[in-house]
Amino acid sequence: MECSPCEGLYFFEFVSCSALVVTGALLLLFSLSLHTRIPQINWNLTDLVNTGLSTFFFFIASVVLAALNHKTGAEIAAVVFGFLATAVFALNAAVAVQRWRLGRRQQSRQGSEYIRARSESREVVPRPEIQRLDA
Repeated sequence: MECSPCEGLYFFEFVSCSALVVTGALLLLFSLSLHTRIPQINWNLTDLVNTGLSTFFFFIASVVLAALNHKTGAEIAAVVFGFLATAVFALNAAVAVQRWRLGRRQQSRQGSEYIRARSESREVVPRPEIQRLDA
C-alpha cells in the first residue's frame, strides 16, 4: 500500500460519505413531501444547517487532502471534486439563507397580524343604545 499518511484521505472519505447520507435523506424527505407530516421541525433551518456544515467540512477536507496527497490521479480528482462540492454547497447555503429569512419574515407578519387582531377585539366601543341600569 503506497498510502502511508492516509488521515487526509480518510477524513475526506468520511466527509463525503456523511454528506451523501444526510443530504440524500433530506432529498428523500422533501421529494416525497414527508416533511409536511412533521410541522414541528423548521425545515428551512434544517436545510440551512446541513448545507452550511457540508460547505465547511468539504472545504476543510479538500484543503487537508490537497496538502497531504501523494499526487496520484485519484487524489487529485478527489481534491477537485471537493472544491467543486464546496462551491455547490455554498451556493445552496446562500439560497437556504434567503429561504430561511423569507420564512422568518412571513412568521413575524403572521404573528403581528394575530396580535393586532387580538388587541382590536379587546377594544371596547361605547354603544349609546345600551344604557346603564344605574342611571
